[in-house]
Amino acid sequence: MFDIQEIRSQFSILDREVNGKPLVYLDNAATSQKPNSVLEVCHAYYTELNANVHRGIHTLSQLATEEMELSRRKIQKFINAEHDFEVIFTKGTTEGLNLIAYILTQKLQKDDEIIISYLEHHSNIVPWQLLCERTGAKLRVIPIDENGILQMQYFDEFLSEKTKVVSVNQVSNALGIVNPVEEIIAKTRKNTDAYIVIDGAQSAPHFNIDVQKMDCDFFVFSGHKMYAPMGTGVLYGKREILEALPPFHGGGEMIATCSFDGTTYAGLPFKYEAGTPNVGGNIALGAAVDFMNKVGHQNIQNHENALLEYAQRQLLEIEGLKVYGEKAKRTGVVSFNLEGVGISSDVGMILDKMGIAVRTGHHCTQPIMDFFNIAGTVRASFAVYNTFEEIDLLVEGVKKAQRMLA
Repeated sequence: MFDIQEIRSQFSILDREVNGKPLVYLDNAATSQKPNSVLEVCHAYYTELNANVHRGIHTLSQLATEEMELSRRKIQKFINAEHDFEVIFTKGTTEGLNLIAYILTQKLQKDDEIIISYLEHHSNIVPWQLLCERTGAKLRVIPIDENGILQMQYFDEFLSEKTKVVSVNQVSNALGIVNPVEEIIAKTRKNTDAYIVIDGAQSAPHFNIDVQKMDCDFFVFSGHKMYAPMGTGVLYGKREILEALPPFHGGGEMIATCSFDGTTYAGLPFKYEAGTPNVGGNIALGAAVDFMNKVGHQNIQNHENALLEYAQRQLLEIEGLKVYGEKAKRTGVVSFNLEGVGISSDVGMILDKMGIAVRTGHHCTQPIMDFFNIAGTVRASFAVYNTFEEIDLLVEGVKKAQRMLA
């Protein structure tokens, strides 16, 4: 049974007020709130287990190591990786994408090509631009149409023997559009030997992820968008690829032997986990996986899709309101503007006075905003604890903002 009130009772922050109003938190694409079970795991680590991992023979170190490696195995099952050592702990999606772009430097040369899309977050644009600067490679960008849908005929044209990397998000953070990654991967596999990178920051919180079925080479996501603490994330990479590529950071934990004459590197996953990890956060990421598994992926997806459909229907009844990507397949996000209201942040500030938290601005996707010739949007994004009543409050708030600003 899907019991929304029981789910909400697990998030203590939802009981608070903002500006004298009950909190309506609709900024989940930026970061989700954390259930008490996750917070309790964080607290328990620092009050009962606090020790560095993998390096100590004493009891606390061994217990902390066991808990973090248990979390790694939970994540392995969560994304259906073949091996637990293909799960690399990171600070989040941005670090994961930068790591991949850096370690692929030796695999690219002048005039090789990297394909991304217009729907990417800056963190899936800038690392590839930096890689192009280092190597002389060129960036090709799949355009979008007026609905924000990728124009796949251009992807077909771009694919060639020059293509060395294809990196796209599974879901757009700005518009919530679900991209055809299965089609992109299949065409890439058929026509090239390029590395395939999937940004799952906005899909891991909403979808059932199966990296083996997907057949991507890399998959990255952040913990803090799926009910885990900030500063946590995962890079999945296929074993044979990670073993063949160089490390990212040098330091403790990632070495097998170290001398002034040279260093050899540890095996996976430690080759890519230099330094002291975010042990408490990584353990709590496993607890967030437990929470999502308990609620059920299908329950999460069904509820959030129902919220999106209801929110879009209600918002579009407001005269002069435009939803971006309205006709595209989407999840978790409705991104909109009001006609005659030039600054999306003005709407956001009025909503905040009513206790409603949304995100405004360009959402780290300036090319999308440039395409639509706008400075930004108002973005409401949903999680499993949001309700239809909260959508009603959002709609009332948008109507009030329109009366005040138009």
